[in-house]
Amino acid sequence: PGLQSEILEDMVPMSVSRGTRIAVCCALMECALAFVPAALPPLRTSRRSPGSASIACNLRQQGGDAIDRRSVLLGSAVAAVAWYTGSSPAQAAAITAKIPVWSLEGGVEMPTLALNTAGLTVEGTERAVRLALAAGITHVDFHPGTERNGVARAIRSGGRAGLFLTTKIDKPPPGTTPAAAAAMARSQIDADLRALGVDSVDMLMLRDSPDCAVIQAQWAVLEEARKSGKTRAIGVINFCESALRCVLATATIAPAVNYFLLHPGMGPDAHGLRSFGETRGIRSFVYGALGEPAPLPELLTSPVVTRIAKEHGRTPEEVALRWALQSGVAVSVRPTAAFGLGFSKCKDDSVCGAGLGMRAGSFGWTLTDTEMAALDGMQGPDQNPTLFSSSGCPGGFVF
Repeated sequence: PGLQSEILEDMVPMSVSRGTRIAVCCALMECALAFVPAALPPLRTSRRSPGSASIACNLRQQGGDAIDRRSVLLGSAVAAVAWYTGSSPAQAAAITAKIPVWSLEGGVEMPTLALNTAGLTVEGTERAVRLALAAGITHVDFHPGTERNGVARAIRSGGRAGLFLTTKIDKPPPGTTPAAAAAMARSQIDADLRALGVDSVDMLMLRDSPDCAVIQAQWAVLEEARKSGKTRAIGVINFCESALRCVLATATIAPAVNYFLLHPGMGPDAHGLRSFGETRGIRSFVYGALGEPAPLPELLTSPVVTRIAKEHGRTPEEVALRWALQSGVAVSVRPTAAFGLGFSKCKDDSVCGAGLGMRAGSFGWTLTDTEMAALDGMQGPDQNPTLFSSSGCPGGFVF
């Protein structure tokens, strides 16, 4: 009973409907007769539980007492959720696999898998947030403007509770003075909070600048925002080593995270950027697990990636994402692989929901040490981890 309770509490989140949680409970603990008739909504005959007794019998026939009890219960939970909800195995795994969190300074718990809304329309962002929540993804990583407005609509319809909101400060135009850049950051924070209809966000992230004084002036504004309660945590985006040295030189609060590009073929240390930040207490939060500014064919057709995908019955997308997560970074993911420079798609509940379910399900399986080593050792496709940085960092993307 203790282990069974732990499974339900840890692996079937409270965000899942009461009916689904009870269905899992029925399949695992034979509690149907106690309370199901009164608790579950009317179901079609084809959706009624086959009963945990028959599940247990089948498991005994296949493996006897040698089967690991926790694995049996987890596998049964996935099967029960998929069967009850009519979802795919990937979506069921997303429901039953709990997304880990990081404990940041000040007790802030940051989910390590985020929805990346980059390039989505207002309607697409609102839809993606709703579908992400259904898949168990509560961390929403968005830009000001169009995506922010879509998040605002999602908040108005579904509420703020349970969401971890991460947004970004716009880059000031070249030639902006430090004082003017600070004023712009301060004004944007207030405008974004008004547009979202909230008192605070969970994470504010600062973009780099070729002018170190501008970085330092804007970082001081983010520190003010954290101290005043307008944000719970602060981080940086696409900061190369020189930009990190700049911000740390005057910071009273170090960045909680550095948000940069990482995918197989770049190496797990992202050309040394990851270890440079992490040895200074800055965690690595990455995007572009499939490549940027669009999915890289060389990555998704790589013999190493496709071989591992085949061995696990997974897609190359899943392997690339699992590699990043298993490397110990937090990851921000697009809802599907239909994205490119300046656009991303979430137009259909079925396609977008399946994509998000697959991504959330990444915590339900693992790569072997040998597979991780093979992916770590890939020599390409390689990219600059701070691809979207300013001219202050080497190799920035030119729009």
